[in-house]
Amino acid sequence: MPRPSNSRNFGLAWFFLCFAFAAHIADEALTGFLPVYNATVRAARAEISWFPMPTFEYREWLFGLIGAVAICLLLTPVAYRNSRWLRPLAWFFAGVLFLNGLAHTLATIFGRTVSSVHFPRPAPGFYSSPFLLASSLYLFARLLHTRHVEHASPLITSR
Repeated sequence: MPRPSNSRNFGLAWFFLCFAFAAHIADEALTGFLPVYNATVRAARAEISWFPMPTFEYREWLFGLIGAVAICLLLTPVAYRNSRWLRPLAWFFAGVLFLNGLAHTLATIFGRTVSSVHFPRPAPGFYSSPFLLASSLYLFARLLHTRHVEHASPLITSR
């Protein structure tokens, strides 16, 4: 079976974003992101009682994100098939991680997340943010470029 050409799918872009996501989790874990995040959520809840973000313990946060990366990586072959059902998830995945990279960059510029949560610069998780931004933009571009390409059936292969 011939391998799908990169010009006909978004598989490589999906894989790069998964890799950037994994690197970002390691960056956050190594630079003390979780205490800043939890303090930000508590401060936001003090101002806006309905603020929907949860706080986390370190273990549940880390293992939850590792699980998310594993699931995303398992979907890589589906992205290489240019699967229609994965495309909305890919747009969401790229959008969330683009905003995540942007948030870490802005936090680094301002030296805080909210007015009461300050930290030394750069912000925790900043070092991997350029990779999140670039790989998210790459996935956006591949999704646009392959939007009219016929997807490959997972059960039927041509010889």
